[in-house]
Amino acid sequence: MGNKRQRNENQDDNDITATIKDGRYRIAFVCDFFYPRFGGVEMHIWSLSQHLIRQGHKVILITHAYGNRTGVRYMGPATNLLKVYYCPIIPMTDQDAMPSFTATLPVIRWILLREQIQIVHAHQATSVLANESVAYGSAMGLATVYTDHSLFGFNDVASVILNRVLQTSLSTVDAAICVSHTCRDNLILRAHLDPKRVTVIPNAVDPAKFTPDPSQRSKDRIKVVVVSRLVFRKGIDLLVGTIPRVCQELEQVDFIIAGDGNKLLDLKEMVERERLQDRVEFLGGVPHAQVRSVLVRGHIFLNCSLTESFCIAILEAACCGLLVVSTRVGGVPEVLPHDMVLLPQPNVPAIVEHVKLAVAKQAAVDPWHNHERLKQMYSWHWVAEQTVAVYDEISLRGERRSLWDRLACYGKLGGFAGFVAYVMGLTLELWLCLVSCWQPAELIDVVPDLNMTALTTSEKNKLQALSS
Repeated sequence: MGNKRQRNENQDDNDITATIKDGRYRIAFVCDFFYPRFGGVEMHIWSLSQHLIRQGHKVILITHAYGNRTGVRYMGPATNLLKVYYCPIIPMTDQDAMPSFTATLPVIRWILLREQIQIVHAHQATSVLANESVAYGSAMGLATVYTDHSLFGFNDVASVILNRVLQTSLSTVDAAICVSHTCRDNLILRAHLDPKRVTVIPNAVDPAKFTPDPSQRSKDRIKVVVVSRLVFRKGIDLLVGTIPRVCQELEQVDFIIAGDGNKLLDLKEMVERERLQDRVEFLGGVPHAQVRSVLVRGHIFLNCSLTESFCIAILEAACCGLLVVSTRVGGVPEVLPHDMVLLPQPNVPAIVEHVKLAVAKQAAVDPWHNHERLKQMYSWHWVAEQTVAVYDEISLRGERRSLWDRLACYGKLGGFAGFVAYVMGLTLELWLCLVSCWQPAELIDVVPDLNMTALTTSEKNKLQALSS
């Protein structure tokens, strides 16, 4: 019956579907954070998915609905369309899904079976969907991978709770990826993971999209560019203290600030108070496609973050030929060669002194030379290849963990937390059995994989129109 329905549905669009190439993986990226939200995690997921698709793998993305953006959308260039499931899941604060533990299992399981997924690849510790999907994937016998993009502490209540949740959800994960060595050390300590299961694969940059253009720079003034979410974690309080002192000591320096967030008001109040309206330009939120046009106007890029696992923004700025000043936090010292970045401690006097030093050095920077160096150092194609190598390693291990193996992993958490995790793992298994009876796998229509080379131009345009 299910196969009959499938054949009937596939008569539409001139049978433009076909199976994926042999030996390629079927991957589901899962994260609460994706378009229309913009950030480092979102751009990492997008860039990695595009390069995996180019290599012949099937990649879909599962996230929650954003306003009226619901259902299935196809995103990207016509040759590399990414299928995105915007699930009807309620987001809470900061566009993170409401924790449910088991309520999202039916829809996630339906998608994974419908798309014949082999690997569930979750992203970001603070994503509820990511944590839940790792547990679901393990219970369904699928390979599971987790990528960590951020650093978290150990001594505040929120971090303690998050670390315990992550320790539970990752206890059955097959492999973990971190974007820097600092991030790796942080994750191993927080989640108590076996170091052998954790791989470092850094972020990258598309050099074709971030090219220098010295003609866009002012010849009379030195422009310091800030492109960031204007929130506490990004060190905006430090920026509020830095700008007046730099403007006071360096008459030839102006600031360009691109971004939005709850600290924007603090910045604007500082500009009003110090009467710097003609020295500080606010651009508001800037789409990622327009970030390059902002960067090329500057001579120096300033990042005041209080914590960063990698910071792709400084990589994009350096690729555009800017000299970077960034606080020495997290994995930032790993990103750029020492002659492309100045690394002050995260305090106002140190940042001011390093901005002054950057102003003195920026004239000697060769934008195109730095661009070519970074082009050789960072490549999304290489990142995709290293990610596939992690998938290959998992595949070579053979069968996935049994129920008793998973319960043993939960029990190893120890104490009351281990007991709770054990009960939750058993509950998840029982719920999965009930969902399997209610929604039998043989009645879920399998979606054939799109063969993009067989699509006509009008058919490609029709798919892209689904994302509008």
